[in-house]
Amino acid sequence: MFYHIKELQYNAKPDRPDPVYAKKLQEVLGGQFGEISVMMQYLFQGWNCRGNQKYRDMLLDIGTEEIAHVEMLATMIAQLLDNAPVEEQENAAKDPIIGAVMGGMNPQHAIVSGLGARPDDSEGYPWNSRYTIASGNLLADFRANLNAESQGRLQVVRLYEMTDDKGVRDMLSFLIARDTMHQNQWMAAIEELEQNQKAIVPATFNQEFEKQEVSYSFMNFSQGEESKAGRWASGPSMDGQAQFEYISEPKAMGQIPVLNPAPGYIHGTPPLAP
Repeated sequence: MFYHIKELQYNAKPDRPDPVYAKKLQEVLGGQFGEISVMMQYLFQGWNCRGNQKYRDMLLDIGTEEIAHVEMLATMIAQLLDNAPVEEQENAAKDPIIGAVMGGMNPQHAIVSGLGARPDDSEGYPWNSRYTIASGNLLADFRANLNAESQGRLQVVRLYEMTDDKGVRDMLSFLIARDTMHQNQWMAAIEELEQNQKAIVPATFNQEFEKQEVSYSFMNFSQGEESKAGRWASGPSMDGQAQFEYISEPKAMGQIPVLNPAPGYIHGTPPLAP
């Protein structure tokens, strides 16, 4: 069950309208690593969780918080669009930098949503559920969550640098701080899971069925051997099961593929005459 209270989780009020910045802010609302993505990702991971109940509860805690972040961003975007008719797009485009790089105001903010936010990214591409991951394997999911929070915080920090509006920066500073917590949260959860199972996902697969001769070999497939100095090239493997080895000149181990001609009804390329 969900319920809504009228107060926002944190203030979301700009000092002044800015329809061009509203377009930029759409990225962290409806982009691949935006708040809609993490909201849906965490909620579905929680609803589908078959593990310990503390993980289900934690996922639904953070997923519900992300609903609040979506609300804050949508509210901020709507206020940035105050007094911003379609003509603002033409005015903004008079600036060659804005016209060439940002394209001015997003016309859909006026034409489609009536000066409101949309579930789209900064280019107007609709939010897509394929941005989300809910695999049923908590370790795999939590690693994906850490990446999502890392990318999301990076984008919010970049947006912070793109404005001098104190009200916008105040809201973004809150979101940046929450992303700091969320990254720490996922790192803590990952560490806890790794202490209780193998670090490789899935931990339940019998490694006898994989080609173990190459399970811990780093293969140098580019010019130069600078990669040899990395932690991944020597010493104990991260899962504690073996030693890394560095192969400076990996050799092909497979056959030369020769495919049979396609049957006639496929109408492929006919065989060459002998």
